[in-house]
Amino acid sequence: MSLLLHGLARLNRLLERLLHVVLLALVFTFIVLIIYQVASRNLPFMPRLYWTEEFSRFAFQWMVMLGAAVGVLHADHFVLEAFPRGSRADLATRLIRDLACLAIGVIFLFLGQEFAASGLRRNATASGLSMVFVYSTFAVSGAFMMLFSLQRLLHTTLHGMGDMEDALNTPNEIDEVLDHTPHEGDPLNPSSRSSPPGGRS
Repeated sequence: MSLLLHGLARLNRLLERLLHVVLLALVFTFIVLIIYQVASRNLPFMPRLYWTEEFSRFAFQWMVMLGAAVGVLHADHFVLEAFPRGSRADLATRLIRDLACLAIGVIFLFLGQEFAASGLRRNATASGLSMVFVYSTFAVSGAFMMLFSLQRLLHTTLHGMGDMEDALNTPNEIDEVLDHTPHEGDPLNPSSRSSPPGGRS
């Protein structure tokens, strides 16, 4: 099991780096296309290219779905904590969270394949691009979500929830403040207050 976790972690690190490069390229493409659309609407000498509107939407869809997958790996999605941190109920809900992400990944992957195949029969209006390149976002994102969720669950099984979250979760500034040990002289730490001369007040 440890070897499986090690291999899966290495694979996911490579996939995450690849996703970061792809996402940066998508963001750059999206910004350039939007700027061109705005400029072409206000500058008469620039031709109106209607396919830029389609491609900017397609780039945005890929950004959302791939970014959601990366968010699963590091638990970057919004979380509402209803129970005291560290309690059994809190640990159970965090485990359910990762199981739910795995279930969503499975649904996206398997049902997304049929959805992607339907794009083979459709083309974008302005560019003529086959919609399979757009509809496949769900299946691709689902595959990444599955791999990332499996790593989190396997890490939890072998080393516990706390160790897994320390290794994978994006640091939470609020948690870091709450976990901060008061320094000597901190007015919020009664034990750090200096005693008056003589040892007793």
